[in-house]
Amino acid sequence: MDLSAEDAKLVTLARATRARLGVAQGAAVRDLDGRTYAAATIALESLTLSALDLAVAMAVSSGAKGLEAAAVVTEGDVPIRTETVREFAGAGTSVVVAGPDGAVDTVLEA
Repeated sequence: MDLSAEDAKLVTLARATRARLGVAQGAAVRDLDGRTYAAATIALESLTLSALDLAVAMAVSSGAKGLEAAAVVTEGDVPIRTETVREFAGAGTSVVVAGPDGAVDTVLEA
């Protein structure tokens, strides 16, 4: 599947974040101004967040007004929740799902 250069950049950021931290998922989002935010899965005893939820939270806490797109890199058949993206960015926002090698598995709509 061919991605735009900007969406391919999101996959690269998500992939690098996941690999650097050695976690199950990495995610990246692009806000309406073109800024990107990358995050990894958090699994502490007192706090659990998906990489995608955390990337959205980072954008929100940085003052973003919405999102253009998102990407998640994950291994295995792990369900991807898009509710946070939909709530912040609106229905129809693209969420690219790729494997650890960066190959796109699917593109979801939030």
